[in-house]
Amino acid sequence: MATINQAAVKQDLYDAVNGEWLKTAVIPDDHSSTGGFMDLVDAIEKTLMHDFDAMAAGTVTPDDPQLTEFIKFYRLAKDFDQRNANGAEPILPCLKQIDSLSDFADLQQRMPDWIYDGLPLPFSLDVDADMKNTKVNALFAQAPGTILPDKTYYDEGNQAGPKLLAIYAKMMTELLQKTGYEKDEAQKIVDDTLQFDRLIVPWIKSAEESADYSKMYNPRKFNDFVNTSRYLDLAAITYSVIDGNPDLVILPEPAFFDHFNEVVNPDNFGLMKNWMKAKLVQRYSGYLSDEMRVLATTYSRALSGQKEPRNQAKSAYYLATGTFDQVVGLYYGHKYFGEAAKADVHQMVEKMIAVYKRRLQANTWLSADTRAKAVTKLDKLGIQVGYPDKLETIYTKFKTHTPKQGGNVLSNVLHFNRLARQDMFSKWGKATDRTRWEMSADTVNAYYHPFMNIIVFPAAILQAPFYSLEQSSSANYGGIGAVIAHEISHAFDNNGALFDEFGNLHNWWTEEDSAHFKELAKSMISEFDGLDFAGAKVNGTLTVSENIADAGGLSCAEEAAKGEDDVDLSAFFTNWAMVWRMKATTEYMQLLLSIDVHAPAKLRANVQPKNLDDFYTTFDIQPDDAMYLAPDKRVKIW
Repeated sequence: MATINQAAVKQDLYDAVNGEWLKTAVIPDDHSSTGGFMDLVDAIEKTLMHDFDAMAAGTVTPDDPQLTEFIKFYRLAKDFDQRNANGAEPILPCLKQIDSLSDFADLQQRMPDWIYDGLPLPFSLDVDADMKNTKVNALFAQAPGTILPDKTYYDEGNQAGPKLLAIYAKMMTELLQKTGYEKDEAQKIVDDTLQFDRLIVPWIKSAEESADYSKMYNPRKFNDFVNTSRYLDLAAITYSVIDGNPDLVILPEPAFFDHFNEVVNPDNFGLMKNWMKAKLVQRYSGYLSDEMRVLATTYSRALSGQKEPRNQAKSAYYLATGTFDQVVGLYYGHKYFGEAAKADVHQMVEKMIAVYKRRLQANTWLSADTRAKAVTKLDKLGIQVGYPDKLETIYTKFKTHTPKQGGNVLSNVLHFNRLARQDMFSKWGKATDRTRWEMSADTVNAYYHPFMNIIVFPAAILQAPFYSLEQSSSANYGGIGAVIAHEISHAFDNNGALFDEFGNLHNWWTEEDSAHFKELAKSMISEFDGLDFAGAKVNGTLTVSENIADAGGLSCAEEAAKGEDDVDLSAFFTNWAMVWRMKATTEYMQLLLSIDVHAPAKLRANVQPKNLDDFYTTFDIQPDDAMYLAPDKRVKIW
């Protein structure tokens, strides 16, 4: 690893490491960002497109049945001659169903089919682990999403909101015309959609409010839930999709259901119908002709500052791989990662857990009781590395229907949606599967699941600059080591700390320890809150859980690096800053500031090292240097 200028580090670690790269890095026109994570995404995209194009052309034969079905679907997605010839025709039956709705009784009758198909409705049902008893799957009722990315965009004085809604309205009017509506009719549908969308806004949470997991668990007795609506028989709808009689329904957005009748009522039925049409067309235009696909990206590109839509080849790749994500992930994991690397990284994860355990056992601010329970939680932590041991059985049911069999891209997607949702609802009341992967192995990311108490590291992130045998141990600890410890730290951030070793929402802290931890969390909020970035300011409350995890992850990884014979803390901090390199559009950075629970990449790189004493000795940081933070201001939690 190249030596960095120590004087430059004193002013800005991120710029010292990434400054030369930033000068020359170019954001591709079909991207909103480049660097770090995105470089790995692009490399995987190139590799897999090469492989799958060869299979689609018949020069390479897929080696398993599920991959064969994927390739058949990939060919459909790539066949833009056929997609363009079909035009909007594949979506018309769904639109006609909504058009023909006469009243709530009519909607009631069709609701089960529409829930299975995943069509737009003014609420949704799904099945997931019961947060108070995570061994069993419970029923959830969800509020619909809004057009703008966060309710704060609707606030008076927010200049971005009206501009984005105008772009959305123009896009949707044009899309609806392409499905056969006259211009006046299309404009009426869009006007009604915007009006219905506004009815939802007051009763849903902002991104900041949603970031508090403890507020997600709002169980309601089933008998009370079914009385939520005066116009829909929610009991009959529920019984049509699950086999049994639930005692409870969990409402992550309880205010929406408290005010359900103010939104979903006969006076608003016409608005709701048109909202459903617009949502349907926006959701599925990407599966239709190329013209509709490109047009349907107008709004999202405005949100992110992306100049151009993806080309046909890339769009077909992402459409197909997104539909068969676990099939593709398993192929990628086996071919490009393998069992040896899987075992090696698994050992690295276990090593980081051991470091974390020692740190917990040596912790000075936790009481003995809380410390013992924290160690127990760590002992029960599940580890998933690389790729799943087996493919979920639902994917064995995905059979692609070719054009000769009457299939098209959208008809196949709707069929797969139905199979997946039927499978999900069949799991209600049954035992959860802690081994199930929610993220595909070709995804450049990692996560901690608080309801399962598991950490997951897909194969895609387990490569340079995060991890490589060509890098020093210190560089690897500054990369993947910090990522691993970050995910472990999520078990003890302000959200993860609410869940016990089984993933149950259950307080295992003493009152004094909990109060002290909350004060430390406030210090982390203060450290980031209000920092200037991209013409806006960081929300310390929105980002606190990720910042706590970054702090714990970097500190723990540093301790592990110091335990190696070839320790080089300069390489450790350098690689930490390098993995966060990112160049992005202003629009994308401002969007992330509004909705993302992570702090901006540059601040993640720069702020956390300031909390570590070794950073100062490694680079001789002095009180008059820009990177200096007084000892009493350094936030140390884990």
